[in-house]
Amino acid sequence: MKLSLYIARRFLWMFLRVAAAFWGVLMLIDTLEQLRRTSGRGSGLAEALHLAALNVPQSLYAILPLVMILSAVAMFVALARSSELVVVRAAGRSGLRFLVAPLLVALGIGAVAVAVLNPLVAATVKEYDALHASRARGDRVLSVSDNGLWLRQGADGAQTVIHAARASADGTELTGASFLTYDAEGLPQQRIEAAQARLTPGAWELTDAKLWPLNGANPETAAQTLPSLRLASDLTREAIRDSFGSPAAIAIWDLPGYVAGLQRAGFSARNHQVWLQMQLALPLLLVSMVLVAAGFTMRHARAGRTGIHVLLAIMGGFALFFLRNFAQVLGDNGQIPVLLAAWAPPLAAVMLAMGLLLHLEDG
Repeated sequence: MKLSLYIARRFLWMFLRVAAAFWGVLMLIDTLEQLRRTSGRGSGLAEALHLAALNVPQSLYAILPLVMILSAVAMFVALARSSELVVVRAAGRSGLRFLVAPLLVALGIGAVAVAVLNPLVAATVKEYDALHASRARGDRVLSVSDNGLWLRQGADGAQTVIHAARASADGTELTGASFLTYDAEGLPQQRIEAAQARLTPGAWELTDAKLWPLNGANPETAAQTLPSLRLASDLTREAIRDSFGSPAAIAIWDLPGYVAGLQRAGFSARNHQVWLQMQLALPLLLVSMVLVAAGFTMRHARAGRTGIHVLLAIMGGFALFFLRNFAQVLGDNGQIPVLLAAWAPPLAAVMLAMGLLLHLEDG
């Protein structure tokens, strides 16, 4: 038990050191990038540091598997050089049993990352996007709730809030649409209800519409029923699609409800489903990274070729990381099933690494 606690504590400490080093490098790079972006607005170093502090957690979370493989390689090489691996084997403990402690630590780090770090990253991503939107044109917003789809369009202070019960996959065709227009002072000007609404270049084409002017005493008396109506709009299909943002901006605890809301509104939630499954598979991915590192570097330093083994371990970890990202792209595009895209790379890596370890330990 004491040996397992020692190995676990040493591995955790190594992981924290590597993560801190990556955080420092990412902070430096992102601060310089934010200074470049905000230099035209006369912003200072404090604002650049603030934006970098909000943006770096997302980057660090994305490369967590690479941090894990580097931490595992560093620890196994250090144990080999200090001959601690030889002492452990001489004490009668096999290499596979020795791996239980670092594997449990990797599994725990993955669980904490998914349950705690993921919501924190989502919060920082939202705040970062909000700060950028406040400095740019933030006149278009899309959200999905239990009541359907909500859009906002407008310019020069005037706004139109759009609600629809359902929408097409790209958000350009609405069913049961409602348009509420406000002037620059925030006062309502008109309300339009339409059975169907279709987005065309520069306007919404409304079908079976009813218009109420809201600047009079009794809007119903001045209401008009029109078979078709054209309402000017600066929205585009790309703007609606981009308004969804990244699935990383949604905490994993809220993601199932968000996916259900997208599906009720008629949108495709495949990207969010793939992201959800990949977050659930993250602990297994971190475990596979430790196994890959152990398969190449958990051997005595006097056996030689340590540098080649370290290089092979790192290359194996990077190959697994990019294979996972490639599977995510295939899953997002519908080329492979969602579960296969999320779970196949870490499962395959675990089995291959275990085969290598069994061959090395037991012949």
